[in-house]
Amino acid sequence: MTDTSTLLQEMNDRSREVFQRVVEGYLANGEPMGSRTLTRDFSEKVSAATIRNVMQDLEYLGLLDSPHVSAGRIPTQLGLRMFVDGLLEVGNPDDQDRERIDATFGRDMDDVGGVLDRVGSALSGVTQGASLVLAPKHEAPIRHIEFVSLAPDRALAVLVFSDGHVENRLFSPSPGQTPSSMREAANFLNSLVEGKTLSELQGTIQKEMATRRQEIDALAAELVETGTVIWDDNGDHPERLIVRGRANLLKNSGEAEDIDRIRTLFDDLERKRDIADFLELAEDGDGVRIFIGSENKLFSLSGSSLVVSPYMNSDRRIIGAVGVIGPTRLNYGRIVPIVNYTAQLVGKLISDRS
Repeated sequence: MTDTSTLLQEMNDRSREVFQRVVEGYLANGEPMGSRTLTRDFSEKVSAATIRNVMQDLEYLGLLDSPHVSAGRIPTQLGLRMFVDGLLEVGNPDDQDRERIDATFGRDMDDVGGVLDRVGSALSGVTQGASLVLAPKHEAPIRHIEFVSLAPDRALAVLVFSDGHVENRLFSPSPGQTPSSMREAANFLNSLVEGKTLSELQGTIQKEMATRRQEIDALAAELVETGTVIWDDNGDHPERLIVRGRANLLKNSGEAEDIDRIRTLFDDLERKRDIADFLELAEDGDGVRIFIGSENKLFSLSGSSLVVSPYMNSDRRIIGAVGVIGPTRLNYGRIVPIVNYTAQLVGKLISDRS
């Protein structure tokens, strides 16, 4: 992979200015930038021919591309990456953007799901992209666990939390499970609960099963171990990933091929296949991360960019993420502070509640 920081350092002032102006012009209006346009307000008096020569050199380096013969230049994915890493200036959200995000936190603060749904809608509205909000798992201590047989091939896992929240999850028990083995498994688990959160209990289950397996029969032991899979929110529970603003991407894409890619992207998101991958993208870095085009496996099909930031609970543990998807021609300087600000507000909401 080309080291963009080295490329940037090796450029002279003229090449750097030409490159920066091409990228900024493209991000502003989506059009290729021509040499005559650049000469009008260039910092030094240079001819269009000189500018063209510089752009040819930048194209040779893989930073610019010409979409048509005799047209201006646009940045490549590599060029956008170099711009984002080395030349992008990021400030604070402007007052209007901040007020629209703040307004989502003004009512029904006890309904975290409702707040996060409004956050997603506000983010897509402010950015004119599509928003992704990954809600946290429920982390209150557990009060009670129960397994309920519904049919030979269907059962319900019921979790009652200390704050009154109840989660019901359907699952397919292995052949041979009986109401008796389900009661035995539930009793074993309830003996371990002791005010633990779901994530804490999962760790305890594995440790206790290694030392206490002889206390329960094989069917109940199997169900206890199955419980860690039932409760591991690995993407099968769509309420965790809130997606808003699909129409924004579709209306900004004129080419049929682009529209097909975006539909594929949102089909994937609606099936919630990649929740774990989405959170992993945020967890791998500190603060806001920017993925351009094919740089991440999650959205490479759409030719889109993703700006994502994790948010933390009061223990400074990452529990969710906020992101915006848009065309690679995003206004990164505006979107990055909006995503960062929103993630901080969501983190504060979760921390205050805990």
